[in-house]
Amino acid sequence: MNKQSENPPKKSRWLRLLFVFTCLVTAIFLFYAEEDLRGYLAWHSYQRQLESKGAKLEWQAVVPAPVPDDQNFALAPIVVTSYGNLLTTDGKLIPFNRRDANYVNRMSMPLTVDADEPPKNGIGNWQTATISDLSAWQDYYRKLSAITNEFPVPPLPQSPAADVLLALGKYDSAIAELRQAAQLPDSRFPTDYDNEDPAEILLPYLASLKRSSQTLQLRAIAELQNNQPDKAFDDIKLMLRLTDSVRTEPFIISHLVRFVMVQFALQPIYEGLAAHQWSDAQLAEMDSELGQLDFLADFKHSINGERAANVRIIAWAARNQGKLQSFLGNLDNGKQNTQSLEFDLAVLHLIPRGWFYQNDINTAKLDELWLTGPVNDDQQIVSPSLTEQAANSIRRSFRHTGPSNFLAALLVPEFSGYIRRVAYAQNAVNLARVAIALDRYRLANGSYPASLDSLSPLFLKEVPHDIINDQPLQYHATQDGLFILYSVGWNQKDDGGTVAFNKGSKNVIDAARGDWVWRYPQK
Repeated sequence: MNKQSENPPKKSRWLRLLFVFTCLVTAIFLFYAEEDLRGYLAWHSYQRQLESKGAKLEWQAVVPAPVPDDQNFALAPIVVTSYGNLLTTDGKLIPFNRRDANYVNRMSMPLTVDADEPPKNGIGNWQTATISDLSAWQDYYRKLSAITNEFPVPPLPQSPAADVLLALGKYDSAIAELRQAAQLPDSRFPTDYDNEDPAEILLPYLASLKRSSQTLQLRAIAELQNNQPDKAFDDIKLMLRLTDSVRTEPFIISHLVRFVMVQFALQPIYEGLAAHQWSDAQLAEMDSELGQLDFLADFKHSINGERAANVRIIAWAARNQGKLQSFLGNLDNGKQNTQSLEFDLAVLHLIPRGWFYQNDINTAKLDELWLTGPVNDDQQIVSPSLTEQAANSIRRSFRHTGPSNFLAALLVPEFSGYIRRVAYAQNAVNLARVAIALDRYRLANGSYPASLDSLSPLFLKEVPHDIINDQPLQYHATQDGLFILYSVGWNQKDDGGTVAFNKGSKNVIDAARGDWVWRYPQK
């Protein structure tokens, strides 16, 4: 009797447990379904909204278009050596065991041996109105010859410029081949744009492009001091071609390297102007080359690339949730943002797909702040104030990190410094173009003009304005027959043409303070 009375309650308990379990599973299913649908609809609605304004969110939309192999600078044999031991010519990673330990990168043209530092003050700096002192390089190469024959030197010292050119002569054949490759009209490096995770894409050739430009800079300066401006002119054109070879890439790092390479090219241009060594035809061609540089438009392209890469990375992360914890650790890069997440990292592989869509939205919105406010490429204006406003908005958005923005917190960096570099690089190009027009005016009239208005349209189609305040650049002819030309700089304040230096330094420019100046050493 007792056993019979116990069975119904046991059965009833199991039914209740089954009912509760079913309800729980249903609730979980509905939760995931609702979160996924809500995130999907919100993201695709925002995506359509952005794309209707011309935004490019698909990765392939920001990837450089293919170019014919026989017209591609990046596939020239000497250029291939800059990446050929790491990547195939279609961008695939070469396994470590298939790499050649004796591989020669002919675009690697080091100016010193091993970890030797370059001679101090050996290269001038147009930003501080200093000319290169090649005697420092001459001393370096002559002292080096006592312990190695890495760089050739003559038995007896010649002029500093002649000794430097002899030392760099070891690269003559490589430079000649590189110059020939530069005649090809297009350039698209074999980057693995098909990689599902753009963060894994390798760009090994950037270092070689930068190093080649640095060697060409020293060579062009030595050629000028050796009274060979025609050769220096050809080397400057090659430097600008190298700079242009990665212009279409959607990576910020590619453009940061371009800024450095342009600075390398500007120094010999500056020194030739200071010594009045350029002909009018050479000046006109240099202006034409520099006039093609639009770093503000390139900024927009690179941030579009950043945003499209982020969308692709988030999609990869959603498909590989089991790897998400280690992925976030790698992505964090020491920021320790993952420590502020308001949910357990251990269950990241269980989160709904809809949360990834929410991260798509927040990431795209934050990138949009950088795209729509600080930099106006149409009007050629960069606003330090709007840059700071965007930075503050992004900092506020990351005060609390949760399911909807945990990836955005890691994927969207602080772009204020990048924007300042964009502005500085474009301003440098603008100052150089105006300085070139001023020298053309001097060649035609015997002296520099009283105002920049005299340059247009004969020597400069349109005089660039100050990209910081949209006002004319500051220009004053000086009593020694020279001039001072400058932008008010990032602090938006006219400091009278005063350059600011980093604390404790006398030659490292602080681009956040002072004016951005072009002037020549006093006679």
